[in-house]
Amino acid sequence: MASARSTSVLSRVFLSLAGLAIAGLVAAGSWAGAQAAAEEDIWPALEKDLFGGRTVVEDTSAVTLDVPYRAEDAALVPLTVRIPAASAKSVKKLSLVIDKNPAPLAAEFLFGPAAGDGERVLETRVRVDMYSNIRAIVETEDGKLLMATKFVKAAGGCSAPALKDTDAVLAEAGKMQIKLLPATADGQREGQIKIRHPQYSGLQLNQATGYYIPAKFLRVIDVSRDGARIFRVEGGISLSEDPHIRFTYAAGGAETLEVTAEDTDGRVFKGQTGPKGS
Repeated sequence: MASARSTSVLSRVFLSLAGLAIAGLVAAGSWAGAQAAAEEDIWPALEKDLFGGRTVVEDTSAVTLDVPYRAEDAALVPLTVRIPAASAKSVKKLSLVIDKNPAPLAAEFLFGPAAGDGERVLETRVRVDMYSNIRAIVETEDGKLLMATKFVKAAGGCSAPALKDTDAVLAEAGKMQIKLLPATADGQREGQIKIRHPQYSGLQLNQATGYYIPAKFLRVIDVSRDGARIFRVEGGISLSEDPHIRFTYAAGGAETLEVTAEDTDGRVFKGQTGPKGS
C-alpha cells in the first residue's frame, strides 16, 4: 500500500496544479493563461515535496529513459528505463515522475533480491495530461538520487474518455497474462505481465451517464521469482489502463513468476506462471 507520505504529497501537488490552472484562466480569461500554466517549471516544488531537502542530480550514466518525443496516444505513452549493471547493484528504488500530471508520481518500483545485479530494464505505459517532462529517478543504497529526464508532447491522457462499459470492465479486472521471455544477451531473465484493470483516474466521464467515474486503480503490484521479490510497484492514476510491465531479473530456482496486485477497492488479484509459460 502506498505510504501516507506519498498520498499526502500527491494530494498537495494535485491541488497545487488545479489551483494554478484555475488562477491562470481567471486572470487571463483566455488560452494564454492556460498556456502559461503549462509552461511553468514546477520541478523545484515537486523535488521538494517528493524528496524533502534532498537534491536530485541528473546522471544518465546511472539511469536512462526512452520515451517518444511526440506521443501517438497520450493515454498510452510507452517508456523504457535502463539501469546499467554498474549502478543496478546499489539501486533500491526507481520513481517515475510526470511533472504536469494531476498526480505527478506515476509509480515507485521497490527492488528486491531477485532483481539481481545485472542491467535492469523496465518497460511500461503511462498517461500524460499535458506537455511535460518525464523523469526516471533512482535511489541508491547510500541515499543518492540520480535522474534521467525527457520532454514529451502529449495531452489529455488522464481525462481520455473511458469508452468501454464500466460494469463489464470491472468484471474483467484482475485477469493476468504472465510470460517468461528468452534470456537476454548478458544472461538476465526477462518477464512480461499484463493486468486487466481500467485504471480509472477520477477525471474521466462516463459516456452513458455524463458523470465522472470514481477513481479506481491498482495501487500495489508485487512481482516475485520463486518467492523472492523482483520488485513491488506502488502506483497511481498515471499508469495506463491494463498495466503492462516488461522487466529483467536474476536467474535462479524453478523460474516461477508470481504476481499479486491490489486495487483501491481492496480487491486482491493473483497469478503465476512457470518455465513453460502461462
